[in-house]
Amino acid sequence: MALFPKKTDPAQTGADLSRLPRHIAIIMDGNGRWARRRALPRTAGHAAGAETFRTIATYCRDIGLDYLTVYAFSSENWKRPEEEVGAIMGLLKKYLLEAISRMERDRVRMEFFGDLSPLTPELRQLCERTREISRRYQGCQVNVCLNYGGRDEILQAARAFARDCFEGKADPDRLSADQFGGYLYSKGVPDPDLVIRTSGELRLSNFLLWQCAYSEFYITDVLWPDFSKEELHRAIAAYQSRDRRFGGV
Repeated sequence: MALFPKKTDPAQTGADLSRLPRHIAIIMDGNGRWARRRALPRTAGHAAGAETFRTIATYCRDIGLDYLTVYAFSSENWKRPEEEVGAIMGLLKKYLLEAISRMERDRVRMEFFGDLSPLTPELRQLCERTREISRRYQGCQVNVCLNYGGRDEILQAARAFARDCFEGKADPDRLSADQFGGYLYSKGVPDPDLVIRTSGELRLSNFLLWQCAYSEFYITDVLWPDFSKEELHRAIAAYQSRDRRFGGV
């Protein structure tokens, strides 16, 4: 039996899964529009999007991706209706409880980028529990950006560096990009090679502003709940067709 059913065969899109990018980041956009087109509440779109995330994260592990980073909830998303925010947090709790019960089997590590302090104590404990389990083994690492903002991340890193300078632990005249990266939420994680944005929007939306300096971008009109393995293959194929020179010739 073939490893991939015909409709999900990576070769049909030109993707070569033997030379994957090391790190893929995804702006998961379009849950609300997906629901609206079906005359459903926005919460139904988030529920469908959560299932897509589960499918894509598992598939990334299966094909051997090292890092997957997803934009789950921005620091600006608190402005949304209370019912919608509550539904998103409920889905997060459900996912974390399921992930904790299966992490040893699935070998998917999880990390969280963002300020978790506004979350409920229960959610913060679940996040820490997944971190603890993740330290036990090696495997695909899924970074969930939760209450995350790229500008906020850079500001908190600058404040931490300034404190170290004040305390004599760092020298501002010797600051390098690599050293500053050690103050970010993504410390120890390589920058994304490929950033995928669903729903056709042409903006970063405050996502990984420092880390995306040399990332390749793939924009698709597909709404996140409809994002499939086939669309992931197309994004990988597009990435593999590009010549990354990082400012060189």
